Amino acid sequence: MKNIFKSLAKDLTAKHAKTKCKVRKGIKLSVLCVIFALFAVNLSCNEKKAEETPDEEKTSTEVALKESQYKTIGIETGFVEDRNLNKVIKANGYTTVPPQNSAEVSTLIGGTVKDIYVLEGTFVNKGKVLATIQNLEVIEMQEEYQSATANVEYLQLEYNRQKTLSDENVNPRKIFQEVKAKLAAERARAQAAKNKLDALHVPAKGKTSLVPIVAPINGYVGKINIAKGAFANTGVSLFEVVDNSQMHLDLNVYEKDLASISIGQVIDFVLTNQSNKSIKGKIFGINKSFSNESKTVAVHAKIDPADAKGLIPGMYVSANINITNATVPALPKDAVVKNADKYFVFVQEEGHAEEKHEHKEGEKEEAHEKEIHFKAVEIIPGTTDLGFTEIKFVDKIDPQAKIVTKGAFYLLSAMKGGGEHSH
Repeated sequence: MKNIFKSLAKDLTAKHAKTKCKVRKGIKLSVLCVIFALFAVNLSCNEKKAEETPDEEKTSTEVALKESQYKTIGIETGFVEDRNLNKVIKANGYTTVPPQNSAEVSTLIGGTVKDIYVLEGTFVNKGKVLATIQNLEVIEMQEEYQSATANVEYLQLEYNRQKTLSDENVNPRKIFQEVKAKLAAERARAQAAKNKLDALHVPAKGKTSLVPIVAPINGYVGKINIAKGAFANTGVSLFEVVDNSQMHLDLNVYEKDLASISIGQVIDFVLTNQSNKSIKGKIFGINKSFSNESKTVAVHAKIDPADAKGLIPGMYVSANINITNATVPALPKDAVVKNADKYFVFVQEEGHAEEKHEHKEGEKEEAHEKEIHFKAVEIIPGTTDLGFTEIKFVDKIDPQAKIVTKGAFYLLSAMKGGGEHSH
């Protein structure tokens, strides 16, 4: 009986081991199938992604705006232009005029301000009356001149009579000499009185207490430092008159750069508050001494009168002194945008085909606005100066291509957002 149970247990153990082996093989086979399926799905996704990538790259470099958006944003376009941005010495300075083109107007005699005939900013010619002041001493000057003139006339007649008598030995020669001396003295007194009146721009004849204040040069009236009814003192500036026709720059150049500076070199400069407006000039003078403790030397540059319009003395500028005459293609710096580690400009695409729009059943047909398309073109930027950036296109483009010079950052944002638009 015991032998029968042992044989039965042995058979059951053998069957259990065989069944367990089959289960393990089944599990391994299932795991292999799952891994193979996942690999196949991943491979399929990668192939699909590889197929879609070109389209995504293609659309990611383009953006379209409706015509109303184009106007609202204020998109502006321009063309690549040659600019002298290479091998320059940077210098700061300010606009000024030669000493002979700027005048501080004062009076030689004090008095009460009677009238003021100009406003600040008024253009005046040399000799124009700016104001009048009143001083009673002027009347005394006129009377002195007229008295001296009358005495000169009387003494001239007496001189002629005494000369005749002296020549004929009728009167002593001493009397003739006395008359001659008096005549000379009165002539000197009359001339002195006239010189005073001329300096005050007051007529010698007549009687007036008004002294005109006149413009000594042609130019624009600057600051007015008097008021009607106030007392104008001598030696105090009453008006400022500036002639801007000979405007030039005073640039501060450091000692280390002096060896490269010479008369005749062309400069490009921009106003501090108008960085996109570039103006040209030419060096005509270099100081031979340091102007201040910063160890800089003043370099003077002439501005063409046509370009000097609108400039006033004292405007701060940033300038590039061009050491060479080499020119490079450039665009306004706002035209260049950076995306990741690459730089782009946007080119307006001409003659882009109108898109067709499908509408659902029952949807009302509406007029669609005209779209303006732009494409991002990769560039390699160079020197950025005076509001312009040197550029080099990675791929050639049409030289007459319209390039966005204002609003490029908006287009970049739209491009990053997929450049999608809805209607």
